[in-house]
This record gives sequence, C-alpha cells and structure tokens, in this order.
Amino acid sequence: MKSKFQIKETRTFGEKVKSFLQSLLFWKGRKKGMVHTRDLEWGDFRYIFFPKKLEKYGYLGITFYKEDSPYFKAIYPLVLAMDYEAKPKWCPRWFLRFLHVFGDDKSLVRVRNHKLSHLHRRLTKGISFWDWKTKWADYDLRISISAPLHLQNLADDIERGYYSRGRQKGLVEQIKKLDPNASVIWGSVERLEKQLEELENKKDESNIRV
Repeated sequence: MKSKFQIKETRTFGEKVKSFLQSLLFWKGRKKGMVHTRDLEWGDFRYIFFPKKLEKYGYLGITFYKEDSPYFKAIYPLVLAMDYEAKPKWCPRWFLRFLHVFGDDKSLVRVRNHKLSHLHRRLTKGISFWDWKTKWADYDLRISISAPLHLQNLADDIERGYYSRGRQKGLVEQIKKLDPNASVIWGSVERLEKQLEELENKKDESNIRV
C-alpha cells in the first residue's frame, strides 16, 4: 500500500542524469526541487583546514564578523561551552567543519549529503547555534540554540545580563542629561527607572511653575 504522503519524482530522465553527473563533481552544487546547494569554493577548504579565529567553532552554525564586537564578547562564553559539550574528545574540529561543509552545505537548513549530515548531527549530539540578533534595542539580544537545558539556561542568563547592562547605561545617560550631578547606583534597572522618573517629574513641575 502506497503512502499518501509519498513524494512524486517529477524530474525528467535527462535532469536525473545531469544531477548524477554533477554529484561526481563534488564541488558543484545540485538542484532537487526547491532545494539548491551551492558550489564549493577555495574558501571552504581554507575554512576547514585553516580557519580564522572566528571560524574555529563554525561547525556549530555560529557566525561572527568582528572579534572586537560587543556581541562577540557576550556570546563567546556560550560558544565555548557548546563546543565543550558538542565536540567528542577524540574528534578534531577540522573534521566537524568538514562535515559541516560536505554534509550540511555550511548551512542549518540545507543538506548536501545525508549520510555526512547525519554523522555531523550524531557526533555533535545535535547541539547547534541557530541564530543571534537584536530586536527592540541594540542591547535587546536574542539567542536561539539547540542544546541541553543547562546551555539554554546559560543563553538566557547572557540575554538578561546583556539587556540589563545596556538598559542601565541608557538610563544613566538620560539621568545625567537631566542632572549632571546626580548620584547614580548601578545594578538595578528598576531603581534607575524610578530615579529617572522622579527627575522627569521634577522638571515638569518646574516648567509648570515657570
């Protein structure tokens, strides 16, 4: 009995032959349906065997662009912890980067080779870095990972800490703008928000009197 969810092959014989011949040229990308894999470049081989510092842990799916970025400094401890959990002690990182390129097409959504992709997932225990971004403000950091609970908790702590420090910095700047001589105690967003509100109320009262 055929499954109703069975995917029907719609490629012509010529397209199948072309895809097979392309697979013999391992560096060439392939197309199957809506899925496209990219052509490999010399940069991919450099990434595997001679990675830059920011690419060392690329097999986890993390991408950094600037080493001196505040986001790099905030997220880097999490990347180190994920690497410690994901990398088998006997397995060199270059091999995991090799699987990341030839198995997962250096992507979190594409698959270049199913067997190599499954091996990559098995060796790393499925631990991966999906995304990081900022949302409502430059200090509103959002981190998305696939990892055990203790790593998820670490990511949450980094998000909250980064938000708290950024929010406090912004509040202090507003307070000092209203009162350059104001005494400021760091450590609590709520306390600084209350202090700012009091200063704003005083300023409104003085404006009304005038």
